Amino acid sequence: MNITGKRVLITGGSSGIGLALARILLAKGAKVAISGRCPEAVAKAVRSLQTRSVQIRGITSDVVTADGGDARLEQAFAALGGLDVLVNNAGRAPADRLENMDEAELQAVIDVTAPILLTRAALPLLRDSGDAMVVNVSSRGTQRGAPFRATYDAVRVGLAHVGEALRRGLKRKGIHVLTVYPDGMDMPMLKSKRTGSELGVSREPASAIAEAIVGGMETGAFQVIRCGQIRLR
Repeated sequence: MNITGKRVLITGGSSGIGLALARILLAKGAKVAISGRCPEAVAKAVRSLQTRSVQIRGITSDVVTADGGDARLEQAFAALGGLDVLVNNAGRAPADRLENMDEAELQAVIDVTAPILLTRAALPLLRDSGDAMVVNVSSRGTQRGAPFRATYDAVRVGLAHVGEALRRGLKRKGIHVLTVYPDGMDMPMLKSKRTGSELGVSREPASAIAEAIVGGMETGAFQVIRCGQIRLR
């Protein structure tokens, strides 16, 4: 895919991988909208990305509701004039022992099935593009279990399999599906968690993961794997 001029919606775009990805895509000439739950965080991210030469829009919506997904699409379409790339990056990833997590916290993680609903709603817009892509950011835990992240990784396994099925079903519809398996990320949220190299979890900058994602987009890769062997088919 040629990134220049592509209209991109990135969920969870106010920090981490999403923010780093937005920065790279903007530099390559894409038109980008980022979404997040916190208005202040989204506004701050937009300010950090905004220059005279780029088109960036911020959208605030709740990742776990169908209405929130519809609102994101409507705002993205209005801001960008259409949609060529949907990046499903948003998610909640608390790191703790399963027995220490209460039911509400577990449910908050499990409820992040919104990428499936958002993708379903976006498919007509993506078909209109003729050269479109869905990027699903999954987890290293689908390749090998990550300590203290059992529930999150279970949800991300599901997202990865949905992506694989969609890729095969949409391959002749002008919509490519790319699944990303990032390893641990070097970010403040994880620095206080017991998920370091002593447990086999490495960390790398969000910018490195984002660059790998863009490389996969440009080459039409099926997967971007940062934590193990790449499957070729």
